[in-house]
Parts: sequence; structure tokens; C-alpha cells
Amino acid sequence: MNPTFRLHILASGSKGNCSLLETPDGLIMIDCGISRKEILCRSKELNVNLSELVAIFITHEHTDHVSGLSVVSKTFDVPVFATTGTAGALSRRSSCSNVTFTLVDQTGSVHIDAAPDIEVSTFPTSHDVCEPMGMRFDYLAGPDRRIVDSVGYCTDTGILTPEALEYLSDVRILAIESNHNEQMLLTGPYPYVLKQRVHGDSGHLSNEYTAQALSQIVGPNTRCVVGMHLSHENTRPSVAVRTLAEAVGAQPL
Repeated sequence: MNPTFRLHILASGSKGNCSLLETPDGLIMIDCGISRKEILCRSKELNVNLSELVAIFITHEHTDHVSGLSVVSKTFDVPVFATTGTAGALSRRSSCSNVTFTLVDQTGSVHIDAAPDIEVSTFPTSHDVCEPMGMRFDYLAGPDRRIVDSVGYCTDTGILTPEALEYLSDVRILAIESNHNEQMLLTGPYPYVLKQRVHGDSGHLSNEYTAQALSQIVGPNTRCVVGMHLSHENTRPSVAVRTLAEAVGAQPL
């Protein structure tokens, strides 16, 4: 694959989540869980021009993924894509009552009018919310519309659904949850009920689970794996990265 996409992680974790996918057709925002001020500041540091924003995708309705959405959607006149369940949950909140959502299927294909060369595939994730989703972004080129670059994005899920494994397979850039070390969670400070939630099928992927799954996902086109939504209490960046890298025989960065 030819590198066409650039993925910028502005924030990832329980304090806020927001990423920008830089493409030849414009910028795509994935989640909006930090303030507009922070998004503008961090984008400027990365030399990314937010005036090129063409779409916003929301994975689910938890506050750490949408806290900045109301203000950002007022600032940028772009479609906000979400599943029916996510949009319904957010529309009932006064903080998001001004947001107009473009509804998408939890499993399906999404067309962005301002980015005709990008094909977005959505797939179900497993979290304690209404209708969460992950995404695969493919850049299509040439008369045969072949895939020349791809990014997979999957966070806040307790398991990888069959659809997730299918759509994340062999992407060039894989952004995937690696929330906690199982032993650190077990012996850590969280109450028992919270430990059960985090480690459950509708919670968050552990470092070990994600590492094991990489054997089914990483392919010849995969060049970068990014561990997402790392817990401050129940893992360390070095632990998560080492666990993932060892699973695929890669060099941790």
C-alpha cells in the first residue's frame, strides 16, 4: 500500500478521546471528547488545518468521546455520523440537542460527499452503550477503484466481534484498544464491580486480549499498530506496547 492517510491521536483515554484522519480529500474527525480549544491547539501543534474538516464520526455516546461535540459541530458545518442508537442517546441530552446527526448502520458502508475517494466501513463493537461502532477507512484510486491505503479504528469494546476482525484485517494503520494489563487490573485499586465491568464482554480490551487477536488481524500490509485507550491505573504504556509488539515480533516504539 502507498501511504496516503495520516492518523493523529489528539487524545485517548478516560479523560477524552479525539483523533484526526488526514486524507487527500480532507480531514475526518473520530470522536470529539475534548474541548474545541484543545482540538484547535493540538491540531496547530501538528500543523493540521481544521478548515479542511469534512466529517465527524462518533463511535458511541460516552462523555469522554463527545464532550466537545456540541461546540465543534457549531463551528464546522460538516456531517456528524453516528448509529441510530448513539444519535438517539445523545439527542436526549441537552448538551447535544443542537447536533444534527447523519445516521449510519452499525454494520455497513458510509459515503462522505466531500470525500468521494474514501470508503468507510462500519462494524459493531461491544460496549455498555446503545449501538457502538468501529470503522475502517479505505482510500480508493485509479479507474479500478483499488484500495491504496487503509486505517482501522476500534476502541471501547470488551471483545472483538467477528465483523471487527474482518474489517480490521490487514489495514496499514491499526488503532486498537489495549486498555489494561489483566494482572494489574485484578490487583489494582478499582472496586470489584468496576473490575468486572472493565474486564467484561461489554467493557474494554486487555493488553493480552488485543495481543492475541493481532495474529488474526495483522497482515502483509500492516505497518503500524497503535494501542488505544490505555488505563492510567491498570497498565503502563511500556507494558501495553511491549505486549503488543511481542505478539507480532515487532519492535516496540
